Amino acid sequence: MRIIAGAHKGARLTSPSGANTRPTSDRVKESLFSMLDGYGVVPAANVLDLFAGSGGLGFEAMSRGAAQVDFVDSSLASIRSLQANADKLGLDHSATVHAGDVLQFLAGLPGPENPESRVFDLVFMDPPYPLGEDAVTQTLRRLRTHLDMESIVVVERAARSPEPTMPDGLEVFRAKTFGETAIHFVQLAGEADDAAAAAD
Repeated sequence: MRIIAGAHKGARLTSPSGANTRPTSDRVKESLFSMLDGYGVVPAANVLDLFAGSGGLGFEAMSRGAAQVDFVDSSLASIRSLQANADKLGLDHSATVHAGDVLQFLAGLPGPENPESRVFDLVFMDPPYPLGEDAVTQTLRRLRTHLDMESIVVVERAARSPEPTMPDGLEVFRAKTFGETAIHFVQLAGEADDAAAAAD
């Protein structure tokens, strides 16, 4: 797996061993970032990469100008790969790797009433396909308070899976299927019309 554009174009990333990690293909990644470029969300972004695996999406965002990425994964093999990739690319100063359950990580973030609350401009959510739809919705619900009106969440699922069920306050404003992979763009409810207009 490699970075396909930006400052680290062509750099090879270390992937965790085993069959539990499903890296996003170059074709899907290229199309995804082309769409994100249209929204202007990547440069200087504060990014959250959930179920990060090897960090292919988060490191791609950093290569293209994102300011900071928090990577979260519960697999020790993934954590080792994430740290190795950050070190290899010289990005350990702006990449933070969190080992643990995604829901527990989100629950531990300071809430909006806390001056240390975190707001993410861009969130990548590529959960394992076997993860139930209820768990996907619960993750989005906990994530909601760490978004603002400009934030975009990218949810990657199997094309055969149903569209993720949105909790109150969030909605899908764009979806695209690439073979076996479906990408859903999510934003705070009420902002979807603006985002769709910007994409036209």
